[in-house]
Amino acid sequence: MQFFDDSLHPENMEKVVITVAPYGPEWMPEDFPEDIPVTMDEQIQKAVECYEAGATVLHLHVRELDGKGSKRLSKFNELIAGVREAVPDMIIQVGGSISFAPESEGEAALWLSDDTRHMLAELTPKPDQVTVAINTTQMNIMELLYPEYLEGTSLAHPAIQEAYAEMTVPAGPAWVAEHLKRLCQNNIQPHFQLTGMHGLETLERMVRKGLYMGPLNLTWIGIGGGFDGPNPFNFFNFIHRVPDGCTLTSESLLKNVLPFNTMSMAMGFHARVGNEDTIIDHRGQRFSSVQ
Repeated sequence: MQFFDDSLHPENMEKVVITVAPYGPEWMPEDFPEDIPVTMDEQIQKAVECYEAGATVLHLHVRELDGKGSKRLSKFNELIAGVREAVPDMIIQVGGSISFAPESEGEAALWLSDDTRHMLAELTPKPDQVTVAINTTQMNIMELLYPEYLEGTSLAHPAIQEAYAEMTVPAGPAWVAEHLKRLCQNNIQPHFQLTGMHGLETLERMVRKGLYMGPLNLTWIGIGGGFDGPNPFNFFNFIHRVPDGCTLTSESLLKNVLPFNTMSMAMGFHARVGNEDTIIDHRGQRFSSVQ
């Protein structure tokens, strides 16, 4: 990314795009009942409130009525349709980490030999974007979730902590190439969530080989645990390497969300907020997605 003498002048910057992730799949509703929606109507209304507060991109996950994350394609279709009707101008970005569970014997037979994450390309109505990881990576979110922030939440349970500490994001080359092909065939934009320089370099090589032709919508994720850590120089080095013409959003967690969003917007890039990334503000107080 090139910077010139007047690159940081507001009139020369793109308008800030705020992505909100208000469905917090790592939390249970009882962890923050004032902010975590459960019913379908509540989940749609949360999108409306975030849009009215200034967010233009909705990072979407879905809950079942028991509060757990949904693996049903039909529930995603229902929420996407509801958000489309309620806030038609909001960009819908579906979180790409979902592995769907078949809801019928017919679906089970159809999906038998396939990675069910590819079914994100079959959502109806279509989302605008689906997030895509590059390269299989450890995702130990517990590394920087300090115990004092977890007291009284479901993430304080040792078994849940162990499960999240051992979490990985499977995104090998064959899967990524097939996933991108399916998304593009269905006119769904990939949004690349990159965990560090290695992911950016792999993506660049895919572009040069013609495996992906753009656009380059990128999020740099600084959460540690196998991803880049929340060190400003990691972010600045990433900025230095990304190509001109891409869109770049910063993502971190807990008290690191505010400083990285501030740095990102000051340089003309974009911000991500919401309870998927933090349920506290910079003082450690509970902080909603709309706030």
